[in-house]
Amino acid sequence: MKNIIAIGGSNSKNSINKTLATYAANLITSATTTVVDLNDFELPLYSIDTETEQGIPEEAVRLNRTIESADAIVISLAEHNGSYAVGFKNAFDWLSRIHKEVWKNKPMLLLSTSPGGRGGATVLQAAKTTFPHLGGNIIADLAIPSFHTNFVDGKIINEEIMSILNTKINELEAAII
Repeated sequence: MKNIIAIGGSNSKNSINKTLATYAANLITSATTTVVDLNDFELPLYSIDTETEQGIPEEAVRLNRTIESADAIVISLAEHNGSYAVGFKNAFDWLSRIHKEVWKNKPMLLLSTSPGGRGGATVLQAAKTTFPHLGGNIIADLAIPSFHTNFVDGKIINEEIMSILNTKINELEAAII
């Protein structure tokens, strides 16, 4: 059975992006889902000084191994001021110091959501530009607007969005068979 890693691109305890990533990954019925909570990886703020003085943190190595174990990755990115949330960016920076191909060329579904009407579209675009240079094999992507309106009682209730998400899930599934 295939292993899908679901990552919420935020360190919020109640991350809507972790909720969305987990929900989307669990739509792949031919796989198991491993949920990565960035709060489970205690990482110092990245700096070249810290890396030089202390090396790569074991928690970054552990996160890297988790990504290596995946057959595919579903990431949903939180958008803070038009960019990555700090918890995600910090983990991403540490991972890039272990190996330039952070995402290991694993097939990925790249998502974003927010309470607002653009659904994190700006950070999604940034990731679509950056991730391929760092081993990101982006199969499909989708920004989901107005999370609290469109995701109710543990599921997407907007039929149009759900139809589009199912198409994206099918594309990812086809890439890992």
